[in-house]
Amino acid sequence: MIQKPLQVGIIGAGPSGCYIADALGRKLPGSHIDIFDRLPTPFGLVRGGVAPDHQGTKNIARQFERTMSKDGVRFLGNIDIGRDLSYEELKSAYDILLVTIGAMEDRRLGIPGESLEAVYGSGQFVAWYNGIPGGQNLAPKLDGKSVAIIGNGNVALDIARLLGKTSAELESSDLCAHARIALEAAPIEDIWVIGRRGPLEASFTTAELSEFGDLTRVSTRVDPSQLPQGIADEMSEAQKKLAEKNLEVLRTYAARGEQDDRSITVHFLFNAAPVEIRGESRAQELVLEKTHTKNGKTISSGETFSIPADTIISAIGYRSTSFPGLPFDSARGIVANTEGRVEPGVYAAGWCKRGPQGVVPANRADSLAVAELILQDFADHQTQGKSGGAAIDALLAKRGVRIVDFAGWQKINAAEVAAGQGRPREKLVEIEELLTAAQA
Repeated sequence: MIQKPLQVGIIGAGPSGCYIADALGRKLPGSHIDIFDRLPTPFGLVRGGVAPDHQGTKNIARQFERTMSKDGVRFLGNIDIGRDLSYEELKSAYDILLVTIGAMEDRRLGIPGESLEAVYGSGQFVAWYNGIPGGQNLAPKLDGKSVAIIGNGNVALDIARLLGKTSAELESSDLCAHARIALEAAPIEDIWVIGRRGPLEASFTTAELSEFGDLTRVSTRVDPSQLPQGIADEMSEAQKKLAEKNLEVLRTYAARGEQDDRSITVHFLFNAAPVEIRGESRAQELVLEKTHTKNGKTISSGETFSIPADTIISAIGYRSTSFPGLPFDSARGIVANTEGRVEPGVYAAGWCKRGPQGVVPANRADSLAVAELILQDFADHQTQGKSGGAAIDALLAKRGVRIVDFAGWQKINAAEVAAGQGRPREKLVEIEELLTAAQA
C-alpha cells in the first residue's frame, strides 16, 4: 500500500508524456507530477511534428492543457536535461521517472551523395516549416523544378502536400511565415514520392493519401502497372484493410491520367530504392534501383534508372537522441528498455521506447500500458519519500535557469494567436522571443 504521495518526473511534454501524466494523475490521486521539456513550449509532436494544415489533429492539445491545469501537475519548460539538470539528479528527486523524449533525429540513407547540398532529412524539413527553435534557420533550397521525397509514410505525404498547396489552401494553417514565403516562391513542377517497397506495404493512411485528389494545382500520377490486382494472403486483416483502401485511391489516381491544367505533378513511385545522389555541389539527379517485394521483404533487381531531383528529402524514419547517463540502445536509436522498464524507478514510453511508429493517438495506448506497469511495480511497497519538485526547484534557482511554467505557456499561446491575425497562429520561433512572451 502506497502511504506517501508519489513524486513523478516526466522528461518530455509531448503526447506520450501528457497521456501518462493524465493516467497516473487519475490512478494515483495525490501524486505530484512534474513534466519537463527542453523547449519553452509543450505538446512536442503535436506542435512541432503534425503538419500545419492538419489543425483538427492539433486539437488534442486542448486535452493536454486540461491535464497540465490539474492540481499536482506542473509544466517546466526550457529545461534541458544534461545542461540544466542531470539524469542522476532527476532519479534522486523522483520516485518514478519517465522518459518520453520522442524521436526526431533523422535516419540516414547511407548512399553516395547524401552530403550534397539540397539534400535534407524530413526531421530537418519539418522542424523548418513548423518553426521548432533552431530548425527555422535551415533555409532549404527549393529553387528547382523537381523535388524527390524518399519514403512512404505520412510524413512524406505531408511534405509533398505542403509543397503542392496554393497560398489560399494554406491560409487556414499555422505554417510559419518564413516557410510560407519560401513555398510561394518555389518554382516546383514535379514532386516524386518514392517507396522502396510496393503500394501494399506503404505505411501512409488513406485519409492522407486521399487529400491529393482535392488540391487545386496538383495532378496525381500513378503507373497502373505498379498496382497489384489483389492483396497478399500473408498480410494481417488490419494490413489488408489499409492496403485495400490505399489501392482504391491509387487506382483512382492512375485512371485520371495526365491533367494538363495543373502546374504541379505528384508522382507516386513504388518499388524503387535509392542508391546514389548525383550532382556537382548540390543534388541534381537521384539514381534508383528497381525492386520487388516478396513475403514483405524488398528484393533488389540490379536494374537502375534515374530521375531529375533538384531537392531531395528523405523521410525514412527517426532515432531518439540520448543524454548523459540514460541507458540507450544505439543500434536501434531508442532508450534501452524491457517493455517500458529502463531501470528501477525509471520507465520509457512512446517513440523513444518502441521506435517512431504510429500516429499521435497510438501513443495513448502505449502510455496506458506503461502506467499499468508502474502501478504493478509500486503496488506492494512504499515510496522512499523523495523530495520531488522541491529539490529540483532549488537546483534550478541556484543555476539561474529561466523556467517557463504553464501560465507562461498560456502567455506564449495568446501572443501567437494574436499574431496570426485570423490564421490559427503565427509561431514564435526564437527561444528568446518565447521566453520574453512567457514573462510578459
